[in-house]
Amino acid sequence: MSAPSAALAAARARSGAMIGFLRDIVAIPSLSGQEEAVVRRIEQEMRTVGFDEVRIDPLGNILGRIGDGPRVIAFDAHIDTVDVQDRDQWSCDPFQGKLEDGMVFGRGAVDQKAGMAAMVYAGAVMKELDLLDGVQVWMVGSVMEEDCDGLCWHYILQEKQLAPEFVVSTEPTNLRLNRGHRGRMEIRVRTRGKSCHGAMPHLGDNAVYRIAPAITAIEKLNDRLADDPFLGKGTCAVSWIGCTTPSLCAVPDQAEFHIDRRLTRGETRESALAEVEDALRAAGVEAEVFTLTYREPAWTGLVYPMDKYYPTWVLDENHPVLAAARAAYTDALGREPEISRWNFSTNGVAIMGLHGVPCIGLGPGPEELAHHADEHCPVDHVVQACAAYAALPAAWARRNG
Repeated sequence: MSAPSAALAAARARSGAMIGFLRDIVAIPSLSGQEEAVVRRIEQEMRTVGFDEVRIDPLGNILGRIGDGPRVIAFDAHIDTVDVQDRDQWSCDPFQGKLEDGMVFGRGAVDQKAGMAAMVYAGAVMKELDLLDGVQVWMVGSVMEEDCDGLCWHYILQEKQLAPEFVVSTEPTNLRLNRGHRGRMEIRVRTRGKSCHGAMPHLGDNAVYRIAPAITAIEKLNDRLADDPFLGKGTCAVSWIGCTTPSLCAVPDQAEFHIDRRLTRGETRESALAEVEDALRAAGVEAEVFTLTYREPAWTGLVYPMDKYYPTWVLDENHPVLAAARAAYTDALGREPEISRWNFSTNGVAIMGLHGVPCIGLGPGPEELAHHADEHCPVDHVVQACAAYAALPAAWARRNG
């Protein structure tokens, strides 16, 4: 077996502190819009390991800089998590940061605080091994991704908080290099009827009955959507149904349902809405079809509205960013990476999908464990990710000097 690379050896030497930090941030609840406590803990760790600059932007993202060269690279980890609905499904406290059998357990362990821990300590390794010649690297702990993926980076890029040459998303990839994923959008279908007393339903027009054939039409639409050999098939799923009614003794005058629409290559907002409208028309359903807008306050109080359309993105397999990432990975870990894509959505929808900044993914842990009870991440994945991140700026500079 070959000797470990300098980056891997340095990451292993820091593994105790790195995993201790990961356990700390897993133990801090950080739902979307409630991330301040974990932001403060990350700020403390960045300063402790020697970051050159640490700041918090008006949306509440934390940005830490290592190096001062003219070329800018960024890494991203969202630091908010989904909630824990049923603690009885967990074998441990989801906010304990439990370490057992080489795994860190807890909500956010894989999605995606492990990436944050690896990033912070990669910054320390970059400084220790002098891997920052001509480069400045920004480690971003981003907020509100679980509620509105991409909002954080849409803000960062739109408001010119950073202007990176490319961004590495540290969402879980099982240590594969990911170069894209399907987009998504949130579509609402609303029907209107006429309310009356529930004892005399023939005097009204029940809006709930109107959406029944619409839901069947969407189920059938799913079978006809486009497919892509790399990204996979476009999909649609009804994920929520609701109605408005004067009382439970009255006929509802309005009903609506929500469509989770996943967009493969070539599908757009316009094409997806047109497909829904056509499907409803063919089913004889009159309804409003529209997308939603996110307008929730960040932990700082800032409201930064964003349309809930998140475009598909794919980095070309011959792109120089991917070539540099492959070289860094091989140098650091002594093996060739597997190239793949995510099944779920990431901040890449804004980074590359909306703003055209090249994006790749490399993260510890498998994406299949995201949002699961007993969510966990292998310690060794965190260490290896740290080493690969640390090697990337130098690999980029060598290839694009």
